[in-house]
Amino acid sequence: MSQNTIRNDIVPREPPLSEGSESLEAWVAHYFRLAVTTSLASQKVQRRDFALFLRYMQTEEGHTWRVAWTPRLTRDFQRHLQGTLNERGQRYWSDKTIVRVMAHLKTWATWIHSLQPFPLGHPMARIKLPAVGSSLQIERALTPAERRRLLDAADQLPLVGGRSRDRKRYRTAERPMRKGYRPYRNRAIMYTLIETGMRRAAITKLNVDHLDPRRRTLRVEEKGGYSHTYAISREGWQAIEDYVRHEREQDATRWGSLALFLPALTVAHSTGRLAVLAINDIWKSVCLQAQVEGKTPHSARHAMGQHIMAKTGNIAAVQRQLGHRHAAYSMQYARVSDQQLANVLDDR
Repeated sequence: MSQNTIRNDIVPREPPLSEGSESLEAWVAHYFRLAVTTSLASQKVQRRDFALFLRYMQTEEGHTWRVAWTPRLTRDFQRHLQGTLNERGQRYWSDKTIVRVMAHLKTWATWIHSLQPFPLGHPMARIKLPAVGSSLQIERALTPAERRRLLDAADQLPLVGGRSRDRKRYRTAERPMRKGYRPYRNRAIMYTLIETGMRRAAITKLNVDHLDPRRRTLRVEEKGGYSHTYAISREGWQAIEDYVRHEREQDATRWGSLALFLPALTVAHSTGRLAVLAINDIWKSVCLQAQVEGKTPHSARHAMGQHIMAKTGNIAAVQRQLGHRHAAYSMQYARVSDQQLANVLDDR
């Protein structure tokens, strides 16, 4: 749920606020200074969620004093999130967003309550959250056929990827490949996405020195700032080795970066790491070649969760591979899709 990591060893000798300074905005400042150790990106999301609640409280109460944060106010805020509609009559906030907002509030309220108890008790203690990720549509996962077509298309990249489209000019000769095209890199990226279930942002953070060839694992910093180790199949590992052997060195001399997947040396400006948008472009290009529509890199993550669940029936195995901080996320892959249920009912 929440990505917060609280430093329990920090216990102020006295409450961080004096009795004359009771605004929750001040408590937010102290919370991030004393208790939050997550990445800056995660902190940005938390601050936005807190601001959403504080704006609601200011509207309803006319102020944001700590003593006015009660369980009833929290329940009203939750109903506000669930009932607000946009101009098209659709819910403005999804269940997933509401769970995240309320989870961040709960962690923050728990920290405040431990230092200076709320007069009417913990304002989040009895708040029930809907099942985490209840909006996940497992039908978005790659099917086995789509996975097969994508990997076959990726294997074709060293042969046909990045070739000139001028068929008239090169009718009798092999069409040349663009100088900046990296077929082995793109192939390895596709294999890494599909054969690990790794998020696309994590792909850009992979370092070459965080690969373990003996165990066939890849360690990477995930969202929230924590490190996670992914296992990969033999085919996936071979694709990475092919890239390192055939292409990486020429780009490494240009960028001097530890990143596993490097921009081509022909790129004018770069940090030495691929951008998430570049991962999207590679995925879309291979999907076009494989005639796979409506699937994203995250579809490969869903497919990995489904695959492990189908093979092991073990939620812990899904959690271990995908790096879910809470088992509730992994439990989603035990759900049956509409099509799977229909197949079961028809097969009698």
